[in-house]
Amino acid sequence: MSVKKIRSNEKDKISRREFIGRTAVGTAGIMVVPRYVLGGRGYTAPSDKLNIACVGCGGKGVDDVEGVSTENIVALCDVDEERAAETYAKFPNVKKYTDFRVMFDKEHKHIDAVTVTTPDHTHAAIAMMAIKMKKHVYVQKPLTHTIYEARKLAEAAREYKVVTQMGNQGHCFEGTLLVNEWIWDGAIGNVSEVHCWTNRPIWPQNIPRPDTLPSVPPTLDWNLWIGPAPWRPYHPAYAPFAWRGWWDFGTGAIGDMGAHIMDQPFSALKLDAPDTVQASSTEFNEETFPIASMVTFTFPSRGNMVPVKLTWYDGRLAPARPAELEDYRMLGSGEGGSLFIGDRGKLMCSTYGENPRLIPELKMQEYKLPAKTIPRSPGIREEWIAACKGGPPTTSNFDFASKLTETMLVGNLAIRFREKNTILKWDTVNLRVTNLEEANAFIRMPYRQGWEL
Repeated sequence: MSVKKIRSNEKDKISRREFIGRTAVGTAGIMVVPRYVLGGRGYTAPSDKLNIACVGCGGKGVDDVEGVSTENIVALCDVDEERAAETYAKFPNVKKYTDFRVMFDKEHKHIDAVTVTTPDHTHAAIAMMAIKMKKHVYVQKPLTHTIYEARKLAEAAREYKVVTQMGNQGHCFEGTLLVNEWIWDGAIGNVSEVHCWTNRPIWPQNIPRPDTLPSVPPTLDWNLWIGPAPWRPYHPAYAPFAWRGWWDFGTGAIGDMGAHIMDQPFSALKLDAPDTVQASSTEFNEETFPIASMVTFTFPSRGNMVPVKLTWYDGRLAPARPAELEDYRMLGSGEGGSLFIGDRGKLMCSTYGENPRLIPELKMQEYKLPAKTIPRSPGIREEWIAACKGGPPTTSNFDFASKLTETMLVGNLAIRFREKNTILKWDTVNLRVTNLEEANAFIRMPYRQGWEL
């Protein structure tokens, strides 16, 4: 980040504190000081702002660009001009690009940080290039399309010492922090079982590859949208919305919502990678995910925390309704939720950690709430911006996010091989399934030429 110099008769820069100190001694000379030195409540000097480039400006990108617009937006990039039009209109004087590689080549000297809000299969390519240029990066969830990519991004972030954050906003919500504090307080004792569920997918799955060849919209660069994935002709069945359901582009329901819902037990129970994983599902094909699936993970003990079995449900599947839950009360929310089972009780919350409750309600009323010991977050993007400027570390950085993403994607491995009816044994150190060699072909996928990490 560049810092503007103060105009004065001195060659060296001086701080606001030095200026005040010197002027308090005497008034032998008059110094003209810009407003950004004296500042004022609510005033942010232009030199204190990050220069941010945003890759992906439509869909969720509208929200992410707006979320960092307190800083200097210096470049915008999207492969689809029509999808990006709303964002582009808000920043008429900012340079626009279609290819992020061209943007980085031309603008890298002016960029401090980068946001990545694109389909899952392009996250790693964009983020890795930014990291190697020593730019701070914010990447939408899930962190990556493959397990290998998640590990490599975390390693690169440490090597290049950049500030990172994954965009799973619920990680910073009050409810999620309360779940952590209550469980660490022993509200339900030792937690050995967790259930997580979602109403996703809300897009088509278990469908064949389209056999029609519609024209590519003139506003879309289809070659760049395909990016590192195997080439296929354009079809609206993939873009702009339904890509999540296709193996080549998305990570299915667990990749979409696991970063929110599984994040709660991952944080509260201090989970790492699983030991084992096993899945069952409805029918699916080599092109798309199943309409519904159930995945069971086991995690070893951690410090004084007991081993945990975590079960994931999607496609509107859900765990059995606990007997302690009142008849009139919804299990989770319409979008999903989490249920923690301890040896002294049960705790339920909604999709993003909202409305955490001990059940039954009487137990909630009797519970003496612990002190709020976790520093409250200003928000997932605000955390990242502050950390880029030297503030506290981010809480969903790539060290954390890569392990959460790894776990979700190991779940997808189990779905791929659910017909084997096998409990897959996972070796996180070597990124391998130790008892089903054919599964390892999907840990690291081939890239189209020119898109390698």
